[in-house]
Amino acid sequence: MLPVPKVKAVAEKNPVKPARAANQQRRTLLRGMAAGLLTAGLMPVKASAAERADRVVVRKAQRKVELYRGDRIIRSFECSLGLSPSGPKKREGDFRTPEGNYYLDTRNFDSDYFLSIRISYPNEEDQYWAQQNGFSPGNYIMIHGLPNQMDKPPSYYTSRDWTNGCIAVSNADIVEVWMLTDYLTPIEILA
Repeated sequence: MLPVPKVKAVAEKNPVKPARAANQQRRTLLRGMAAGLLTAGLMPVKASAAERADRVVVRKAQRKVELYRGDRIIRSFECSLGLSPSGPKKREGDFRTPEGNYYLDTRNFDSDYFLSIRISYPNEEDQYWAQQNGFSPGNYIMIHGLPNQMDKPPSYYTSRDWTNGCIAVSNADIVEVWMLTDYLTPIEILA
C-alpha cells in the first residue's frame, strides 16, 4: 500500500493562501479557455462582413449596448456602467462612463475581465477639457465581461453599476460583441 501524502506539509511549503491560489488557477483557466477557443477556431474572431456591426451605440440611461448594421439593430445587450453613471466622464477617478464618439481600438483576451475591447477615450475634446481644467482625463475605458476573479456573487455584477467607468456585459454577450465588431468600429455613447 502506498503512503498517503501529508497535506499539512504541502500547505506549509506553499505560502500562498488557498483562496488566492484558487483565484489564480481560475484566472489561468479562463485565460487559457479564451485563448484556446480563439486560436482553435471554436470561437470565431470575426463574423462575415454581412453579419458584422458597422457601429455600436451605448444608451447609458437604458443600460443598453446596441450593435447596428446600417439602420438595423442586429444585437442588443444589457450593461452595467461606472459607479457614478450620471454625466460624462471628465477626469480620472470620477467613476463615470464617457459620453461621445469614439472607436473600438484594441482587443485583449488576457485582461482582468472575460475579454475586453478598449474604447478610444479620451478623444481630443476630452483631452482638451481635462488639460484646461488641470485634470488627467483617465484612460483604459473598455467594454468587457465579468471579472475573472469575482469577489462578489454573480448577481451583484448583473444587477447594478459597478465598474470604474467601463461598460460591462455578460461573458456570453462580450463574446458576441467581440465577434461582431472590427478594429476601429465607431462607438457612440449617449447619456
